[in-house]
Amino acid sequence: MAAEHLVIVGGDAAGMAAASQARRLRKPAELTVTAFERGHYTSYSACGIPYWVGGEVDGPDALIARTPGEHRARDIDLRMRCEVTELDVERGRVRTWELDNGGRESWTGFDKLVLATGARPRRPDLPGIDAPGVHGVQTLDDGRALLDTLDASPGRRAVVVGAGYIGVEMAEALIRRGYQVTVLEQSAQPMSTLDPDMGALVHEAMCAMGIETVRGTTVTGVLTDEGGSSGRGRGGRARAVTTEDAEYPADVVVLGLGVRPETTLAAAAGLPLGTSGGLLTDLAMRVRGHEHIWAGGDCVEVLDLVSGQLRHIPLGTHANKHGQVIGTNAGGGYATFPGVVGTAVSKVCDLEIARTGLLEREARAAGLRFVTVTVEATNRAGYYPGARPMHVKMLAERRTGRLLGVQIVGREGAGKRVDVAAVALTAGMTVEQMTALDLGYAPPFSPVWDPVLVAARKAVGAVREAGA
Repeated sequence: MAAEHLVIVGGDAAGMAAASQARRLRKPAELTVTAFERGHYTSYSACGIPYWVGGEVDGPDALIARTPGEHRARDIDLRMRCEVTELDVERGRVRTWELDNGGRESWTGFDKLVLATGARPRRPDLPGIDAPGVHGVQTLDDGRALLDTLDASPGRRAVVVGAGYIGVEMAEALIRRGYQVTVLEQSAQPMSTLDPDMGALVHEAMCAMGIETVRGTTVTGVLTDEGGSSGRGRGGRARAVTTEDAEYPADVVVLGLGVRPETTLAAAAGLPLGTSGGLLTDLAMRVRGHEHIWAGGDCVEVLDLVSGQLRHIPLGTHANKHGQVIGTNAGGGYATFPGVVGTAVSKVCDLEIARTGLLEREARAAGLRFVTVTVEATNRAGYYPGARPMHVKMLAERRTGRLLGVQIVGREGAGKRVDVAAVALTAGMTVEQMTALDLGYAPPFSPVWDPVLVAARKAVGAVREAGA
């Protein structure tokens, strides 16, 4: 009996995790595996790029978990610099284009297909946005291109457009490299993944680092060194970013506007997409309506276990789990991915920033009635050396007291406390149940009442006061 052929589009976290897991379950005589990756790297940590740019970690090799050679040694036919340009679902084949070696085009058939095409940085359709010196940061290739610009730049002025996770992390990286950094943010506060009152704490920390943060402003274009926006900006290098009422000089521009699912191929093939543009899958990560096609990573929408709605939440933790589930199913086993609660953590300098569950606006959009509380505590016992302030915000559903979300901003030891809340959300706990959690305590690590439990106690009172 001939071996089945598994084709994987995308050679990073989800794609290669799927390839490796499928190979563990089935031998080459039973299942051949071919993976296509259009970039120069595979199985790498995109989350580490800001720290590579900032000089805190070496790169790019240190960010690579497994090289192409290591994958090939496990009987995975990994073809680098090979872009899939078309999916022919009816005939079970993909069209590929070799980006090197003269650009040869060919078709490859499949019995099973995995789409792990990731996401692409948001790049607004503005004058000059494609000028040399304007960078998105999503792949190691992007990181290398940005470093090349920084190394060649005679000036030391940087503008970061957007103050989400990537924008804030890149602003810190550029400060570490000696740049004068301006961050332009459309919202009232940085970190729109937090509620505005918590985002204000991040703004204070950014100002203390010397990062100029201009809030409530809209970018209108990028000026080039040819004296204007130069159409799409191909004629000259970026020299400034313009807003509705100002101009900000820039020797380099970094886009931190988030990402959108890279589903161009899937859309052209008629595969089902959700409201965010991400692929729709079932719990086994199969593309809906297609028995032998799976999708995972940043190109899919996932179930939010708190709101019950589908969302696009592009994180490497999810991508690796998706790949494990897909590889198990493609390899003849059975596994499911139940959903997420939206946990994320970051930092700016020594300020740790974390969230899980729903923000206020997300809870309202889901039609939930809720109460909020915010507490200020310390990361250690107040008398212990190094105790620093920490703010914890908690959302709980009215009447039931079900935990809906937690946001934490503070110094050392603050960020990973969000994991306690993530577990509580996954378990569907109420804030009253949380107050009885048996958490570890010693003065170097926590006050006798952990800040998360202090917030839970206060939330219990708010739920009782609110009534039905």
